[in-house]
Amino acid sequence: MPAFEYAALDDHGRTRRGRIDAADPSQAQAMLEQRRLVPVRVAPASAASARAPMLDRFGRKDLTLVTRQLATLAEAAPLEEALRTIGAQSERRAVRRVLTATHAQLLEGLRLSDAMARQGNAFPPLYRAMVAAGENSGALPAILERLADLLEREQQVRGKLVSALVYPAALALTASGVVLALMSFVVPRVVEQFDSMGRELPWLTRAVIAVSELVTRWGLPLLVLAAVAATAAVQLLRTRQDLRLRFDTMLLRLPLLGRLIRDVHAARIARTLSIMVGSGLPLMEGLMITARTVHNRRLRRATDDMVVAISEGVSLSNAMRRAGVEIAVFPPTLLYMASSGENSGRLGPMLERAADYLEREFNTFTSVAMSLLEPVIIVVMGGVVAVIVLSILLPILQFNSLVLG
Repeated sequence: MPAFEYAALDDHGRTRRGRIDAADPSQAQAMLEQRRLVPVRVAPASAASARAPMLDRFGRKDLTLVTRQLATLAEAAPLEEALRTIGAQSERRAVRRVLTATHAQLLEGLRLSDAMARQGNAFPPLYRAMVAAGENSGALPAILERLADLLEREQQVRGKLVSALVYPAALALTASGVVLALMSFVVPRVVEQFDSMGRELPWLTRAVIAVSELVTRWGLPLLVLAAVAATAAVQLLRTRQDLRLRFDTMLLRLPLLGRLIRDVHAARIARTLSIMVGSGLPLMEGLMITARTVHNRRLRRATDDMVVAISEGVSLSNAMRRAGVEIAVFPPTLLYMASSGENSGRLGPMLERAADYLEREFNTFTSVAMSLLEPVIIVVMGGVVAVIVLSILLPILQFNSLVLG
């Protein structure tokens, strides 16, 4: 639908400027009059201005901070004043632009969820749906508070995972650098000394020398080939949905990584649905919006299957069981607590408890896994270095024994 830029006067004689979607200028003027605005100028929006809202996008931290501030201020001040205050105090230019545009459209008569929808990708669809549910139920501050809690929990989970991976990743990178330096610079210099002796080298030394020659001669071409192959594989997974589905299914079947992905997905589904049930948002709408945010294609298909099952009259717990026929998608704890919540009429609180339990399990699992990963990396890399050193010492010891014999 075409977009039009306008300037209009409100009831207090102040000039309001903005952008409105309409079929033609006459419809745009009629829509402005319905908002109790007197049109002064209505003109087609330029392509640059029509695309401008799409250029600004919140990061996760920015969205979490804005939501928490908005939830706090919305309880004590009008919504438009809260948006203006948060936008004026923000240090990030993109955040200021988005909040200023949202505030301007709120003054034009739009609802907060509709104004957020005009800001491109700044506010996710699930976020806007929850805000709309809060506006419809008259409990917007409470919904914003729960949204802020949800975003903060996701930030904590992501932060714990990143912080747990930093040390093992740095350790593995350092150890790999040491091994690469040994194979590229130390071993070739030692080989030159061995060649001058004219003796047959032990098999371990010959194997290490072969690997060293492979690294020094073909290391860079092999690295480029691996990068090209990885890029091609990623592009193939993006274009071929059948291959992406098989790959994501294989990930879920892996012993440790598969459990980690399933638990994170189940906790997010449970937390999101608990907020939606408490907000009065229909389960089907919430699941359909949530399905778009799931990256794993197998889990996305399972979520879509749940939507179809619920539309046929199946309960949430049974829909979860049906979705996990081919592969276990949801842990038994979530299925049991969802069934208990439906039977007792307390689905929202039970889903929230399930999310708390799954998040604690995730934190415990990642802590144990990361604590075991560090010594494994040390032992493996230490073994590799020991093999290299031993391959150098064996010929020296052999030659010494021949000289002394």
